[in-house]
Amino acid sequence: MEKKNPLSDLFQESMTKVREMVDTNTIVGQPIHTPDGVTLIPISRVSFGVGGGGSTFGSKKESADSNLGAGLGAGVKIEPVAFLIIKDGITRVVPVAMPPMNTVDRIVEMVPNVVDRVGVMIENHKKKQEEAEPAADETF
Repeated sequence: MEKKNPLSDLFQESMTKVREMVDTNTIVGQPIHTPDGVTLIPISRVSFGVGGGGSTFGSKKESADSNLGAGLGAGVKIEPVAFLIIKDGITRVVPVAMPPMNTVDRIVEMVPNVVDRVGVMIENHKKKQEEAEPAADETF
């Protein structure tokens, strides 16, 4: 059987509190329904850290509770990242984060726009080819 230790109790209680703060409802928030049929779902980034230490000191004959020195620190950062906006079955992601700071972030952010533009260019090219083909098939 495990021996009870006040230091262990301190860490267990602290980790329980951190688990309460950092759950899935903190990351993906509760949906917000508007009267016009739009549903907003907040998305957040959660970072946390915990550190601590402690020791018992003095002779073993004395009570361990009176000879305990311990400390614990915890930090939680909740940062809004985006909103999922759902209207008429269409879902959009609207970021609320700061603009990208480095080149890689900028490239990653540009990819969806580039893909859309390339798709439009391919469709336009196909339409031009289809319009040009019937004229070539006509014989006089």
